[in-house]
Amino acid sequence: MMGWRRGDQASFFYEFRLGDRVPRDHLLRRMDVFVTAALADIHEQLEPYYSEIGRPSIDPELMIRMLIIGYCYGLRSERRLTQEVELHLAYRWFCRLDLDDKAPHHSTFSENRLHRFREGDVFRYIFERVVATCMASGLVKGEGFAVDASVMEANASRYHGKAPDEIVWAQPDRQTRAVKEYLAALEAEPEPNPDRKPPKVISPSDPCAAWTAKANKRVQFGYGLNYLIDIENAVIVDVEATPARTYDEVAVTKDMIERTDRRFGLKPKRLAADTAYGTGKFLGWLLGVGISPHIPVWDMSAREDGTLSRVDFRWDRRRGVYICPNNKVLHTSGTVHAGRTLLYRASKLDCDACPIKERCCPDQVARKIPRDVHEAARDQARRLMRTKAFLKSRDERKRVEMRFAHLKIHHGFERMRLRGLSGARDEFHLAAIVQNLKTLAIRALPPQLSARVA
Repeated sequence: MMGWRRGDQASFFYEFRLGDRVPRDHLLRRMDVFVTAALADIHEQLEPYYSEIGRPSIDPELMIRMLIIGYCYGLRSERRLTQEVELHLAYRWFCRLDLDDKAPHHSTFSENRLHRFREGDVFRYIFERVVATCMASGLVKGEGFAVDASVMEANASRYHGKAPDEIVWAQPDRQTRAVKEYLAALEAEPEPNPDRKPPKVISPSDPCAAWTAKANKRVQFGYGLNYLIDIENAVIVDVEATPARTYDEVAVTKDMIERTDRRFGLKPKRLAADTAYGTGKFLGWLLGVGISPHIPVWDMSAREDGTLSRVDFRWDRRRGVYICPNNKVLHTSGTVHAGRTLLYRASKLDCDACPIKERCCPDQVARKIPRDVHEAARDQARRLMRTKAFLKSRDERKRVEMRFAHLKIHHGFERMRLRGLSGARDEFHLAAIVQNLKTLAIRALPPQLSARVA
């Protein structure tokens, strides 16, 4: 028979515990034990950035817990995040808010992000606490790392880009926080880097973002999200923000590896990456610090016009010369070109009398072979490419790519909300914190133990 809801009058008294309404296996309940440990001394960390007088502020732990919820469930708008915390019981429980407690106003997040949290580098601090927890839980092996970068669209219109010399930064409407950060970085740079080309187009609203068309996407302004992960459980051991340029992404990898060694005592035996990291300079640096580069070599020496390529010339390591297919010797003057290349030249007399000149250098007086100053490191990387360990690393490298895919699909993180390199660092640190917390919740805390975390 059909049932009917009885009673029109509400009860006068309720016995209600917020924690009883949150399922024992809920993700936030499983993450809470690790968040509580990571934020245990957050007040002491931020105390120097608060005034000793005046009205009490919003609890910073509450705001950080709300931000963790936002980046976990794709609620990156503080206005919407506040509304959801007001309504969602599990969010209230995680934030330690009772039923009659009001969530902070959305404007308080911007004030604290741009001042106290950024000045105290609090997101970096929390990220490192979470990594230390992953290590203590046995999720970090430290034997193999993988590195990669993914483009995140900047909060800047791709239709309003201009050449750098067309923008008058002195205009009052240009003096935003992101612009001031960009100009300060220009002043702090001692001298231009010859290996780094100046940008052709920049955004007036976010000049730190790079004009890029990576990953076969539309041309846009973007930032590079750089992840360094431990291959064993895909734990993110370091994260950094750069403009979406390959040069910057490769350069910052050195900083991430050194920082991971300095902060956690983690130094991998091997590093897996894609071809963008296979430059002679970076491969030489890795071998110099004792890390095996499981990285395809970036090699553009192959020719497509039918003439002889560099691989057709034999390198004599003992004499330090190239020998051509006609057994003639190519020498170098020792001059380093563009800071990284030696030119080995054949004799004009040898080339004039050579029977295969038309196949070798038909448009040149004599054949020239460029050689990277780190070619020995490139040769060693090529030898590693033929090993079974390299094939294994090639497959394991996909785990860092899966981190990016998961972030964009399940967390809705495809476009920046904050501007400037500092804003990108804040957002990327929060994203990495959430992804590591989820790894801890899934791998370090079995479902049957979640009932004890109440």
